[in-house]
Amino acid sequence: MSKTFMPKIRTERELKRTQLEGLQWTVNHVYKNSEFYQNKFDEAGVKPNHIKSLKDISKLPFTTSKDLQEGYPFPLRSVPFEKIVRIHASSGTTGKRKVLCYTQKDINDWANMFARCYEMAGLTTKDRVQVAVGYGVWTAGVGFQLGVERLGAMAIPIGPGNIDMQCQFLEDFQSTVLCSTASMGILMAEEVEKRGLRQKIALKKLIMGSERSSDAQRKKMKELLGVDHVFDIPGLTELYGPGTGLDCIYHEGIHYWADYYILEILNPETLQPVPPGEIGEMVITTLRKEAAPLVRYRTRDLTKLIPKRCSCGSILPMHDRLLGRSDDMFIIRAVNIYPGQIDHILSNTKGVGSEYQIHLDRKEDGKDYMTIKVERTERGNPAEDPAIAKGLEEEIKKQILVSGKVEIVDYGALPRSERKSKRVFDNRGI
Repeated sequence: MSKTFMPKIRTERELKRTQLEGLQWTVNHVYKNSEFYQNKFDEAGVKPNHIKSLKDISKLPFTTSKDLQEGYPFPLRSVPFEKIVRIHASSGTTGKRKVLCYTQKDINDWANMFARCYEMAGLTTKDRVQVAVGYGVWTAGVGFQLGVERLGAMAIPIGPGNIDMQCQFLEDFQSTVLCSTASMGILMAEEVEKRGLRQKIALKKLIMGSERSSDAQRKKMKELLGVDHVFDIPGLTELYGPGTGLDCIYHEGIHYWADYYILEILNPETLQPVPPGEIGEMVITTLRKEAAPLVRYRTRDLTKLIPKRCSCGSILPMHDRLLGRSDDMFIIRAVNIYPGQIDHILSNTKGVGSEYQIHLDRKEDGKDYMTIKVERTERGNPAEDPAIAKGLEEEIKKQILVSGKVEIVDYGALPRSERKSKRVFDNRGI
């Protein structure tokens, strides 16, 4: 029998027991070994022996990205330097980068989590996985590769960009899986179509992460690449990296590895739990991480728990795809808007493609205006643009409660990216 990376946990009771043991271990570990966490706990008036049940997690203080930046270069460190075998850093562009330390056990755990992602996606040792994400100090490339090798499949570590080589590798090596950002996935899909490679490649699955993807993008990738499945892989540098969950072949939600971390969904303003099925901020507490554990880390990512068991029967719970980040939110005419809300409306509209931009401007009258540029579908009729634009404007007003002008532009008019696509252009100078 081949090795499985799925947990041996069979019931919710077992899962909760595993989580409580991990929570108590983490709290004891950080209080004993991290001056940062010891001070945090002391300020909050909480000691490790106060954590007797999972509900007691609410007694613990929050950790934020600001804590990581202020603790630079080795924030949250909870082991001696001799035990640290690697560091990774976030790709953030503001302030100091968030740097995370790893012990060998952390690396092994991460590899096993990632291999579990591939296993859930139905990969086997016969698969050939083209890793088209960034290598370097980021967690992406090395994480995707680590998981492929742990599973025992063939890794093709090409990195992002270089479309000619990507297409050549797809054809020559007969890659069966492509790992990329959603933006890169769209770019590759369009190139495969343009070059007439569809019948010459063996691609069956696309695994994408690093940015939010829309239903329209997924549909387009499936059509142009001829793949059976497009999977969504979440993850952030602070929590090992990508590979901390995956939607299975039923695509009913993203299974997250609840035996490795606790996920709370909290109201970003009140920091109280929201009911299952309601949107809130993802707050993470690790259960096994040694070098830089997270205790109630505010990710700023927004999603909701899916309060049902998946059709696949897995005991592992699910959250929805990411709506966006609480700090991606923009305010126009006193209304809070997330790009994901507009993305959702566009994805459900016939006649428009998956590429769009949101432009915010302040005119001479002192008022703010929103313009949404969205591409027409490849074979769309320009004569239908006015009717589609009008319909979209009405739907945006109805669902988001703010007016916006919609401009339909030609297919291929908006820039493609090999990494992440910029969606919001705020020209208001605020």
